Amino acid sequence: MKLYGYWRSSTSYRLRLALELKGLAYTVCPVNLVENAQRDEAFTARNPFAGVPMLQADGRDRAQSMAIIEWLDERYPDRPLLPAGIEDRFTARELTYAIATELHAPLNLPVLKYLKHPLGHSQDQIDTWYRHWLAKTLRPLEARLEQLDTGQFLFDAPGLFELVLIPQLYNARRFAYDLSQSPRMTRIEAACLALPAFQRAHPDMQPDAG
Repeated sequence: MKLYGYWRSSTSYRLRLALELKGLAYTVCPVNLVENAQRDEAFTARNPFAGVPMLQADGRDRAQSMAIIEWLDERYPDRPLLPAGIEDRFTARELTYAIATELHAPLNLPVLKYLKHPLGHSQDQIDTWYRHWLAKTLRPLEARLEQLDTGQFLFDAPGLFELVLIPQLYNARRFAYDLSQSPRMTRIEAACLALPAFQRAHPDMQPDAG
């Protein structure tokens, strides 16, 4: 498998985590988003969405991180990313999609670039935008984790929720979001980052990190 991604892309990060947690071998093929490499004709011919990640697997180029992760879990059912029980599976999806659907769209790189050019917002204004949308979702997420009385992980081991949460918290720290009121999320984060799979997938460990 070949993973086309960018070291600091949260969606690339979540897919690396899925591959690591599943114990699947893959080769990283960097795509430089800063230089708009994802819009090169050769890349868009394979991925019309012009974004990362893209996974080349089983003779096909696959786009959209959450769809790829679901495919991986079905294609390689060992080490499942979702728990067995239907209610636990709902809980994992509820929390996962709160991040994946509410936060990625307003906070991804094309939106941030558009806020700066052509709309002319300053970096301080963009950072304020970023933290506003983080708070809108992360505060109720923390409240739900408190209701669930979570421990080190959402369930017994990291899975779908953790592989989406950890990249979002990485980005939250980059934009100086205050996580002091998020003790359950940061406890899960600390437990995850102590694991080799999460360490291997970390942005700083990628060949294009800089």
